[in-house]
Amino acid sequence: MRARVVDGVLMVVCLAAALWPGLQSGLFDGFSPWLEWRVPDTVQIAMGVITAAVVPLRRRWPALLSVAALGTWGLATGWPPILIAQYGVGAYLRSVRIQVGLSVLTVGAVAWPLWRVAGADGSLPLSVMLCVLPAVVGLYLTSRRAVVAGLEERAQRNEREQQLRIDQARSQERAQIARDMHDVVTHRVSLMVLHATALEADDRDRAELAHRIQDIGRSALDELRTLVGVLRDESDAPLAPQPGLSDLPELVTTWQQAGLDITLDLPSSIQVSALVEHAVYRVVQEALTNAHRHAPGAKVRVEVTHAEGELGLLIRNQGGQAQQNAGTPGYGLLGISERVRLVGGELTTRRTDDTFEVAARIPGTTR
Repeated sequence: MRARVVDGVLMVVCLAAALWPGLQSGLFDGFSPWLEWRVPDTVQIAMGVITAAVVPLRRRWPALLSVAALGTWGLATGWPPILIAQYGVGAYLRSVRIQVGLSVLTVGAVAWPLWRVAGADGSLPLSVMLCVLPAVVGLYLTSRRAVVAGLEERAQRNEREQQLRIDQARSQERAQIARDMHDVVTHRVSLMVLHATALEADDRDRAELAHRIQDIGRSALDELRTLVGVLRDESDAPLAPQPGLSDLPELVTTWQQAGLDITLDLPSSIQVSALVEHAVYRVVQEALTNAHRHAPGAKVRVEVTHAEGELGLLIRNQGGQAQQNAGTPGYGLLGISERVRLVGGELTTRRTDDTFEVAARIPGTTR
């Protein structure tokens, strides 16, 4: 809408420049400076109409308006179309050669008749004001708009990228919380089920088993509260350290008390990052839970090795009574595989007739 209003105003100005002496150079007294005969009014009117009609096309074909403006200048000595045309040359033309060529042509057409009347001292400043200054202003404003548009587009792109990074971080955090909740719930609940089964079968140690079930339940609730607390905006993230390699003996002891036959081979000095330690702990936790669910009574061996900057983990359960209906498949193996991948390692599983192995390799873990 604004562009149409501007076009309408400029069309009126160009038409008036061909008809109204107030917008014409009085130096030539209504005559063409290089012709000895007076230009008919009909010719001036026709030239003004043509120039006005070309004005809306200046954004696409600015050279066309320059030609029409030169015609109005030569036949009616109207100067406003020169200003409008030269602004369009600077603002809308992309070829520097064409810009320079049209500007030189326009300066020559304007300066020659002015020089004949006012001399060089009078023609030079007028020619620069009419022909060069509008082109420079148009070029500057167009360049400025392009720079501003580029900055706005860059700011919008940065905002989109920042929002994308935020969304990705939230998605990764949700996935991390989902993995932790899965590990906590399956591990603790499996222990509770195992102790409850022993409680039902053994009358002698009811008090001790009931006490263990209570401790396991409280631990599960505490860990779940910690994870849920991360989701609350009004609370700070917990600062308690995540379980690592040093917590593996306690984890194994808990399962041994529940009746699993587990052997742990853990070197005394392994220096790895906390993220790697936590990933290894969760892999062992999930593997022991799966061994209880799918092969109760199996002998389980957990072996951790560290050599040449690579951490190795092997959990093998052998024997036991395979459970064909141990529940629907879950996301445990998928979760621990993702954990190992996030710390730069690889997790593999292998099943034979009476054994099941979970192996992980995490290179570059020396701290």
